[in-house]
This record gives sequence, structure tokens and C-alpha cells, in this order.
Amino acid sequence: MSQYSKILVAIDLTEEAPQVLKKAQMMREAHQAELVLVHVVEPVGYAYGGDIPMDLTELQDQLDKAAKAQLESYGKEYNVSKENQIATVGRPESEIHRLAEDMDIDLVIVGSHGRKGFQLLLGSTANGVLHGSVCDVLAVRIQ
Repeated sequence: MSQYSKILVAIDLTEEAPQVLKKAQMMREAHQAELVLVHVVEPVGYAYGGDIPMDLTELQDQLDKAAKAQLESYGKEYNVSKENQIATVGRPESEIHRLAEDMDIDLVIVGSHGRKGFQLLLGSTANGVLHGSVCDVLAVRIQ
């Protein structure tokens, strides 16, 4: 088994995030690795297809602020330094790939709902992260 020294855990800040974080904690302890917490906030315009002619800057700022606050809370709980708590805006798969490459990440950990059939065809963040990743990816099955 390969040794992981830097692990990125991508969380979605739902009630399911602790399941992924607990697995990441176990991997960090097993490999004495550094842990990086990441949450990617999708641009608000994506939710509306970019067709609504309104300024969504304030809403985007509120989402960013809430994400940073939740990451800080998880950072304290799982002993992750402030500089390793990253909230960024963009497409989750692209941002996770970029961060993994920029930060020399050895392992990316994401949650997965294990979708099948039609839901799988629609895609998922875990599937998107797996394809095109520069390092190993561990998909944690969400219960």
C-alpha cells in the first residue's frame, strides 16, 4: 500500500460531511498525513442558468461566508490548521482537480451516494473527481 502524506478531503457541508471526515481522519492517522479540508461553492448563477438579470453578489458572498464558517468549525473539530481549510468558488470537480495538482495531494477523499442507473448517468461530484484526477481517489459510501 502506498504512503499518503497529503490528503485532500472534499466535503459538501451537509449533515453527511462527518461520515467523510471520520474516514479522512482515519486515513490521516494511518499514514501520519497532512489533511486539507475543501468545500467548493458553486457560483449562484449556475443554479439559475445565468439567465436572471440580477446582481447575485450578496447571495454569493453569504454562501462563501457560511462555507468558511462551517469549514472553520470542522477544522477545529478535526484538528486541521486554518491554512488547510479552503473554501473556493467554481465547479467542484474542476476545483478539486486544480487544488490536488497545485498542492501536491496524494489522495482525494469524497463522499458518494452510490447512485445507479439513471442517476449515475446524470453524474456526481465523486464520479467527476475520479475521472481526470492526478492522484488516488477514495469515495466514501454515504449511509
